[in-house]
Amino acid sequence: MNQEALVEVKNLKTYFYTEEGVVKAVDGVDFEIYPGETLGVVGESGCGKSVTSLSIMRLVESPPGRIEAGEINFGGRDLTKIPEKEMRKIRGNDISMIFQEPMTSLNPVYTVGDQIMEAIILHKKVDKKEARRQAIDMLQKVGIPLPEQRVDEYPHQLSGGMRQRVMIAMALSCDPQLLIADEPTTALDVTIQAQILELMNSLKESYGMAIMMITHDLG
Repeated sequence: MNQEALVEVKNLKTYFYTEEGVVKAVDGVDFEIYPGETLGVVGESGCGKSVTSLSIMRLVESPPGRIEAGEINFGGRDLTKIPEKEMRKIRGNDISMIFQEPMTSLNPVYTVGDQIMEAIILHKKVDKKEARRQAIDMLQKVGIPLPEQRVDEYPHQLSGGMRQRVMIAMALSCDPQLLIADEPTTALDVTIQAQILELMNSLKESYGMAIMMITHDLG
C-alpha cells in the first residue's frame, strides 16, 4: 500500500505481574491498520486479543498490568509514551472502542442519551441542546427505532441488540479514525449478530474509518 498506516504496532509486550509470577498476555505483537481498512484479530479466549486492544487505548489496569515494550504509533506519535492528559483527547475522539458486554459498559443510572451526549460535549465542545440533537441523529444512524423516545430511556429498558447499537452510537459519536470492536456480537443471537456486523460495515463505508475487529469466532 502506498498510503501511510493509521496505526502501527511494533513488538508490543504487555505483561501482568501477579503473585504467581509474570503473565505475558501480549508478547511481541506486530501489525498495521490502514485508513478505511478492517483488520480481523482472531484467536481463542485468553490469547491476548482484548489486552492488545486495551493497550492501544492505554486502558490496561496498572498494577498489575504494564506495557513492557514496543511502540503503538498513531498520527505520528507513540501512544505508549504520551502523557495521560494527551491520551484522554485521543481516546473516544480519534480512537473509539466497543466493548464485549454493553450492560457492563453502559451506566445503568444514566439515560442512553446522556451517555452519548457526554462524549459529544467533551470532545466536540458543543452545548447540551446540540449534543442531544447529535445523539438522536446517531441513534437513528445505528438503526434504533423512535430515537427521540429512546434517547431518554435507560439501558435496562433496551434489548441486548439495542444496547449494542447504543454502544456503537457512542463509539461513533465523535467520528473516530479507528474503531476497535472487541467481540461486539458475543452476547447476541445470530440474526442480530449479522445485523450488527452489516451495520458496522456500512458505517465504516460512510465514515471512511478503519476497524479493528476482535473475535474468537472465525466464521
